[in-house]
Amino acid sequence: MDRRTLVADAALDVVAAHGMKGLTHRAVDAASGSPAGTTSNYFRTRAALVAAAVDRLEQRDLELWSAGADAPPPADAGALADRLATYLAAFVAEQADLTRARFVLSLTDPETVVGGHRRFMGVARAMVEAAGIDDAEERSRWLADYSDGVLLHQLTARHDEPVDVASHRRAIRRLLD
Repeated sequence: MDRRTLVADAALDVVAAHGMKGLTHRAVDAASGSPAGTTSNYFRTRAALVAAAVDRLEQRDLELWSAGADAPPPADAGALADRLATYLAAFVAEQADLTRARFVLSLTDPETVVGGHRRFMGVARAMVEAAGIDDAEERSRWLADYSDGVLLHQLTARHDEPVDVASHRRAIRRLLD
């Protein structure tokens, strides 16, 4: 991993742990294990650092979504519900910090995530279409809204509860039928 990527990942870690107020060049240097001044050499301004964190967030999301790229696209609503419920579980378990960073960035500066959200919605719509489900535009919006709500609740009010993948699979299936 190159130094720029390491610094951008550290910025996401800082945002997840300390919010936007904690995002400083010095904090990212410490989190990345880099010498003082490294972050500011790569990203001169705070805005550039935030932009790098948002870009890296989208890259990491795409890596997670494409991890199953060798698998065929979901052929029907059941297969799509299975895949999405599994993603939800990953985003609140091993990817919880990434999800926290996404929420912080989205709430603090919504404009920075608009482009990534549009690209994500295109992927979601394509998955819904590939599964042969009508009204792909509307259904993909429902799925995104449901997913955001689940992620928010699982990381906050329900942080001590395990993810009920089967329950989410059933709920997603109802959204798709």
